[in-house]
Amino acid sequence: MKNTLIKSVIVAFFSFTQVIPVFAQKNTAFTSGEELVFKVSYGFLDAAEAKMVVSPQVSSINNSPTYKIDVYGETLGVFKLFRVNNNWGTYLDTAKVIPYQSYRHIEEGKYRKHERVIFDHENKSATARLYDRENKKLVDTKEYKVPANVQDIVSGFYLLRTMDLKKLKKGDSITLTGFFDKEVYNLKLIYGGKEQVSTKVGTFSTYVFSPVIPKNKLFRGEQPVTIWVTDDKNKIPIKIKAKLMVGSLDMEVNEVKGLRNN
Repeated sequence: MKNTLIKSVIVAFFSFTQVIPVFAQKNTAFTSGEELVFKVSYGFLDAAEAKMVVSPQVSSINNSPTYKIDVYGETLGVFKLFRVNNNWGTYLDTAKVIPYQSYRHIEEGKYRKHERVIFDHENKSATARLYDRENKKLVDTKEYKVPANVQDIVSGFYLLRTMDLKKLKKGDSITLTGFFDKEVYNLKLIYGGKEQVSTKVGTFSTYVFSPVIPKNKLFRGEQPVTIWVTDDKNKIPIKIKAKLMVGSLDMEVNEVKGLRNN
């Protein structure tokens, strides 16, 4: 994967939400047809647009009803020079809130990657299938051992939205474990308390979370990424901020459609 700045940040925004293997409840936060649109800014420049979309139709995987959920990231304006147009997706069991399949279609300049992962939760395995640059021919298949009920890069965030966040106290942490890019990851998400946040779609009381990210050349500080999640029945992410070595990158909700709770 090409190590472009905009790609790295977009991945970071979603990769910290990989799995919350505790306290899941019945889902009352989201449903079919939900669409969240975000503006990603670097300083005063509009850098990208991101979308999180739950398909209007319920799909069937392994004879179980699933939500088909897609996350899209596309560069804008002068950042189109990076030519990033990516799609991550998951098929999420509507009742158990676990993924049966995940996929990613990566377009960054001339680089292409098409991958689909099949999860076997009963046997604790994930089978990764890699396709050619046209996404037509299967070129490689590998099986990996994973923890029970493991999540993927997209599904873990939606599992977070089913949790009872009201029980958290400032300073509490949640251990996150997920499978992504051939590896099982364990990350710590720290709860920072409540904040009031104003956006284009309204003003909300929010829960504030920060993942502990290992030191690297892209981000600065021990907790360089912060996310604000609404303290309401929908629990949507309305703002994300990443502190970079040079400047910062902000992601803020710009439009919402099909919310489960109005």
